[in-house]
Amino acid sequence: MCGIAGIFSFNEHGKIFHARIRNAIDTLALRGPDSEGIYHHNNVSLGHKRLSIIDVSDAASQPFTDSTGRYVVVFNGEFFNYKEHRAALQQKGYTFSSDSDTEVLLNLYIDEGQDFVSKINGFFAFAIYDNIKETLFVCRDRFGIKPLYLYHDENVVLFASEMKALISMGIPRVIDNVSLFCYLQLNYIPSNCSIFQNVTKMEQGSWLLMTSKSMNKQKYYTIPINREVSFSGNYIQAQKQLQDLLHSAVQLRMISDVPLGTFLSGGIDSSVITAIAAQYTSNLSTFSIGFKDEPMFDETHYANLVAQKLKTNHTVFSLTNDDLLENLFNVLDYIDEPFADSSAIAVYILSKHTRKHVTVALSGDGADEMFAGYNKQQAEYMVIKNSMLLKMLSIFKPMLSLLPQSRHTPLANKFRQINRLISGATLNAKDRYWRWASLSDENQVQKLLLNDINLLSYNVRKNNELKFINNHAPDLFDVLYTDMNLVLANDMLTKVDLMSMANSLEVRVPFLDYRIVDFAFQLPVSYKIDNTGRKKILRDAFRGILPQELYTRKKHGFEVPLIKWFRKELKDNIFKNWLDDDFIKEQNIFAIDEINTLKQKIFSTNPQDVHAKIWGLIVFQYWYKKYFN
Repeated sequence: MCGIAGIFSFNEHGKIFHARIRNAIDTLALRGPDSEGIYHHNNVSLGHKRLSIIDVSDAASQPFTDSTGRYVVVFNGEFFNYKEHRAALQQKGYTFSSDSDTEVLLNLYIDEGQDFVSKINGFFAFAIYDNIKETLFVCRDRFGIKPLYLYHDENVVLFASEMKALISMGIPRVIDNVSLFCYLQLNYIPSNCSIFQNVTKMEQGSWLLMTSKSMNKQKYYTIPINREVSFSGNYIQAQKQLQDLLHSAVQLRMISDVPLGTFLSGGIDSSVITAIAAQYTSNLSTFSIGFKDEPMFDETHYANLVAQKLKTNHTVFSLTNDDLLENLFNVLDYIDEPFADSSAIAVYILSKHTRKHVTVALSGDGADEMFAGYNKQQAEYMVIKNSMLLKMLSIFKPMLSLLPQSRHTPLANKFRQINRLISGATLNAKDRYWRWASLSDENQVQKLLLNDINLLSYNVRKNNELKFINNHAPDLFDVLYTDMNLVLANDMLTKVDLMSMANSLEVRVPFLDYRIVDFAFQLPVSYKIDNTGRKKILRDAFRGILPQELYTRKKHGFEVPLIKWFRKELKDNIFKNWLDDDFIKEQNIFAIDEINTLKQKIFSTNPQDVHAKIWGLIVFQYWYKKYFN
């Protein structure tokens, strides 16, 4: 795991950026604290910051050049099945100067060209330069586990693992108002867009080939959606195949020359990964965080049960709300484009403490999206199965709106969930999905912004995100597919990458082995969810090796106690700094009356989701002050 940056200039104007490659890799220091390197040749500069995982010797340092001196690579990520390809290349006569996966990746490209990426099982963003043809090949993994930002104009292409590296190279900082409009709804920026005009996120599962005269982009992977190609066996056989695939995925992801452990939350997903990993190593290290002041969200009891059953070397980091608050500004400071999933604070702290013990951790990310683990997926299942009942319940919505709604007590949270369920039940499938994925609706956000947005551009982006959802024939398959491309790629994976890399920790995600994803989308939806519950096949496939208590507990996400902080510890910062009236007027982005309405709602007995909306504004304002003021 590392940080990469690069420059490809088309003319003399573009060449002024080459002197700034040092600035770029300096911003990526936490992604790669072990070593660094820079390569220059004519119209190309490549930079690398290394976190040593496989072959920690200097022989594997990057930028890495092949034995002929013609090809150079900078690589962020892991190529888990590299050993089998190394052996095949050796049979063809290739020799190796290191034991790294990077050298195998480079030689496989030399041997097979662009199509080689389909053979890589891993997560990655990399660039390979051919200094004879003067071409640059850039590629990102199938699901967007590893980030890659691109800036492009008529003079130059810049790329980097993080936005802050592009900013350090002097890109124009012009806010994309459509991205801001989306962010204020979702609390993250969807699609391949970014907060800045002319900056995109490279599309997952794609590659880009640059020459002095052209840029050729190609999609090499999409999750298979051919409904005609489905799993041919029965439910028992499907469980067995899922077990086999997960065992293989976990085994591959345990290859490491540095200490490795697992995140263990006490939920099914991380427990399954831990249970499998424990079969392939003795005294596996596992890590959880507990929340002393928030018993509603504390899951350490279940994590301890799993650890005891599997006999792992388990560590619990027990946190108070003050511990969370102390790390808040570290999180805000690392975010280089607005991203407001508040659970990032907990992931940051978990990564920070875990890094004191290991350099690599396995996580359970990806299972909820594939196997229907979210509340909104269950809600969609209910609407499809019994839409008339939910429409009848909507009669009670005016009365329900009077009841207390928040995430911080069980009863108020239940009222909040029912209200959201009913608010979407009467909408068509596309609008329902967008409503349940959002924290604020379009009308609320439009009132919050002073300037009108380009609705045509916004609707093109929104419709692209929702293109697989069919209003005429709603299907939960389409929701799961959309969650993989929208929520997983832009929220969950972004959160884990940012917060783990801020602590120089590599996090690997076995559920996102492409073989598992391909298999999961061949399964009938009925294997994943029915009237008995969610993630059905995953729970059943591993029922024999996990504590029974995990099967009777309710699913809990984690909620940072934002509303408490807003009312007390962060009150002055909100009212006198981030959302100060004079600053809002000077900034000329937000409508001050709407901002003040939200601020007043902080102290309401019925705050609903105002904490998430205020948090989204805080993240944006902190970011804005850092990069514009």
